[in-house]
Amino acid sequence: MGFRENQPMNSSLRETAAAVVHRLQVAGFAAFWVGGCVRDFLLGREPQDFDIATDARPAQVEKLFSKTIPVGKKFGVVVVVENGRQFQVATFRAEAEYRDGRRPEKIVFADARADAERRDFTVNGLFLDPGTQIIHDWVGGQKDLRAKIIRTIGVPGDRFDEDYLRLLRAVRFAAQLDFEIEPATLSAIQARAVNIKRISAERVRDELLKLFMPPHAARGLWLLRESGILAEVLPELAATIDCAQSPDFHPEGSVFNHIALMLQKLPGGAGVPLVWSVLLHDIAKPVTASQDEGTGKVHFYGHEQVGAAMAEKILQGLRFPKKMLDPIVTCVKNHMQFKDVKQMRQATLRRLLLRETFPLELELHRLDCLGSSGNLEHYEFLVEQSAALASQPAIRPPLLSGDDLIRLGMKPGKALGAMLAEVREKQLADELKSAREARVWVKKKLAA
Repeated sequence: MGFRENQPMNSSLRETAAAVVHRLQVAGFAAFWVGGCVRDFLLGREPQDFDIATDARPAQVEKLFSKTIPVGKKFGVVVVVENGRQFQVATFRAEAEYRDGRRPEKIVFADARADAERRDFTVNGLFLDPGTQIIHDWVGGQKDLRAKIIRTIGVPGDRFDEDYLRLLRAVRFAAQLDFEIEPATLSAIQARAVNIKRISAERVRDELLKLFMPPHAARGLWLLRESGILAEVLPELAATIDCAQSPDFHPEGSVFNHIALMLQKLPGGAGVPLVWSVLLHDIAKPVTASQDEGTGKVHFYGHEQVGAAMAEKILQGLRFPKKMLDPIVTCVKNHMQFKDVKQMRQATLRRLLLRETFPLELELHRLDCLGSSGNLEHYEFLVEQSAALASQPAIRPPLLSGDDLIRLGMKPGKALGAMLAEVREKQLADELKSAREARVWVKKKLAA
């Protein structure tokens, strides 16, 4: 087993994956764990899924298992469902005739070695028999795992021309594993970076989601820049590289450096909305930058409003679902409000604290501070104000509804909406503290 570290694994998942291999072997077929699960197993990491390679054809796999899903049967791939878990079972194959840089025109079934040699990177070309614990390494994967190197199997250009998504996958694996990209492999990526545009937005998005996850998000950004892919998939973000900021507010330097530093400080459990709010919160600074002639001070007037529109367009282009897109755009649009919280009227501050996205916005603000001056004064103030508000649950629901106002004699329309807004404003300012007080105030207002 070589250099595998002792680390607890998801035993039920592992045991079920081993049982699937065993059933194939008992039926007379060759079968192995393959790819990322073997790589992670050897690195002492816990595999999140197990892929299986076999010489059994799809129809034979379907006969052996009671529940299967023919996800890619024409490419030799069947999903086996055992104990509520899904395992991709693929027939050994040697792919051929790639014409569009996305998928093979046809496949040829082959043996295990040929199957290993057609895969993307050496560290993903390892086969393991879970029963005997024997590793089959025809591509030098174990050596590259020890050296912490991402290297293509065979000629780099050939591997990338087969599937241009591999350009981005190489960067993602290097970031996730904290590996270096082998020089010839990196040169081939840089020479072909523009071809990532030929891959669907959904596939690119899914790789970027994995790339920009803590704790490797910052390194992912730097590798994306070094590879040349950043300018192709997120040109607006690439524009921040040379966007200078005033050193009195941003000693870290450029907007790009600021974003990278924020990514570095992401909490371990950061989700997609927070990560992408960090990536996009200053996305409009390059297009809104201006400079004082006298002082030389740099300004980015309105960058949060322009940035919200840009962020929405970027996320739509990457086919982000709306429920994920909306909170990110909200964070971009509102992030400059936090510098003024100590000067806000009480009602205005409470509206901010009661926003559904406030916890997300607050964490973005914290990272924004840590990625620049390091001053958490406003963050700490908001934490205190939020705790104080939490002790006043009566403030959260509005005192009156539209139906209440209709019962007081108002008719549906703009005037009713304006009255509701005014009641809410007074509630948040502590001028009205109960529904009864609110009804009395409305009656007086209507009588006047």
